[in-house]
Amino acid sequence: MAKVTLTLIEKKEIAERTMAFHFGIDGQPFVFKPGQCIRITLLDPLYKDNKGSARDFSITSSPGEPSLMIATRMTGSAFKRSLADLPLGSSVPVNGPYGDFFLHADRMRPAVFLAGGIGITPFRSMIKHAIEQHSPQRFTLVYCNRTPDDAAFLDELQNWEKENPNFRLIATMTQPRNPDKTWAGRRGYVDVQFVKGYLSDQALSVCYVAGPPRFVSAVADVLATAGVNEGDIRTDEFFGYGA
Repeated sequence: MAKVTLTLIEKKEIAERTMAFHFGIDGQPFVFKPGQCIRITLLDPLYKDNKGSARDFSITSSPGEPSLMIATRMTGSAFKRSLADLPLGSSVPVNGPYGDFFLHADRMRPAVFLAGGIGITPFRSMIKHAIEQHSPQRFTLVYCNRTPDDAAFLDELQNWEKENPNFRLIATMTQPRNPDKTWAGRRGYVDVQFVKGYLSDQALSVCYVAGPPRFVSAVADVLATAGVNEGDIRTDEFFGYGA
């Protein structure tokens, strides 16, 4: 693992209660596989609690992008408030990458990604990298949120689907009630009926599930019930979701 000091160059809101943070990597090669994580430490956080000043984040950018990006729900924790208030130009120690939540080696086997909320972050990296590499591999992303406003990167993902025949997006909303906006897509949770109806080739695919622990556990059980082999279900639980 590398230990580098990066500079915060951009921060912005990308969805309801969700922010993206970009760190400059000029002159510092930072090699990682899409899907891996980093640990970010705040040197002198503005707000403090007993959980410390370091947190783990999935890398949201692809290796081909000019900056290192993370994205997170802003839960109001001391660390995340400190990160949101961190001035641009601040130096941030970064450890990593680490983790084995990345694509299988056989590029002829399709991949099915199932993301719950902010669990989209490792998949955004994987999909972006595959597009950059003109990969022939087929990808299906099932992206589950409460409302479209909660769905980070939704517009970007919809554009990628239009431009790339190997990428299929299935966005589903569990509580799409907003009098000012309409949602014409799928509604409801990811259950066995959903998997059998929308993922007809799931038995041939490797399935990846990321998000809050309850989402990951429930969807992994659904996939197993739908007939996916245990060895073809890979998970990434965001235990630090509220940290």
